[in-house]
Amino acid sequence: MELGLVGLGKMGGNMRQRIRNAGHTVIGFDHNPDISDAKDLADLVGKLTAPGQPKVVWVMVPVQAIDAVINELAELLSPGDIVIDGGNSRWTDDTRRAAQLAEKQIRFVDCGVSGGVWGLENGYALMCGGDAETVKTVMPIFEALKPEGEFGFVHAGKVGAGHFTKMVHNGIEYAMMQAYAEGFELLEASEIVENVPEAFASWREGTVIRSWLLDLMVNALEDDNHLEKLRGYADDSGEGRWTVEAAIDLAVPVPAIAASLFARFSSRQEDSPAMKAIAAMRNQFGGHAVKGAEDPSYATPPIKH
Repeated sequence: MELGLVGLGKMGGNMRQRIRNAGHTVIGFDHNPDISDAKDLADLVGKLTAPGQPKVVWVMVPVQAIDAVINELAELLSPGDIVIDGGNSRWTDDTRRAAQLAEKQIRFVDCGVSGGVWGLENGYALMCGGDAETVKTVMPIFEALKPEGEFGFVHAGKVGAGHFTKMVHNGIEYAMMQAYAEGFELLEASEIVENVPEAFASWREGTVIRSWLLDLMVNALEDDNHLEKLRGYADDSGEGRWTVEAAIDLAVPVPAIAASLFARFSSRQEDSPAMKAIAAMRNQFGGHAVKGAEDPSYATPPIKH
């Protein structure tokens, strides 16, 4: 097949190479001219010339830029052509974008992509949404990107289903990472465990908690046994928030995922206001010492009732 790929960053650049390795033609566009195959979107669309094929353009850009790219593609593509949104879009936006493109008879597929920088070698897990005929048309590209073997791809349902599935995947990822992180901190705090990196490494075989995330954690500990080179700050891409919001809308309890999201918020506070309030209340009911209180009277015992 022939494919246009918009966005050649950490994910997109490797995806281009993996698709090419499978024998397909990829015309990539990026604002960095050193890695781009086209000077702009119009040039990219113009270079898609395979006879008898619809033009297929895969959009792999940050969520803030997706609407602008799709708006421009809507004016450049023709009836029957296909746009695939492989970014981390919110699933509720997919229906709107599909309807916008449908006005010009352009087809739309949403596709959640997982695999990170390791995808070039290992393949990418793909979760797509759209009508069956359109998905069938672009299956050669999906087959090129997915891992070898039976698994790694799902046509999850109608438009929006792919990004919804990827959103839930990322919510689960948040919770798994948080569990490993809490286990690490607990082992580090123990006086009897003398080799935390080897403890994590021992879990990689024969245990029920082995996973690729565990493998990555072991890699990190091999480089920095106590993670002293890192700042304890973790951002969130938005999908953890969307997972919790969807759970609220659907009345589905997701306490582990919700807690892992809030833990990331805590990581951004050098001096947590909430923990200050807890310290103040402990002082008031129990006379506990408050570290950093400038006023000595602040630590006075509470009034007896």
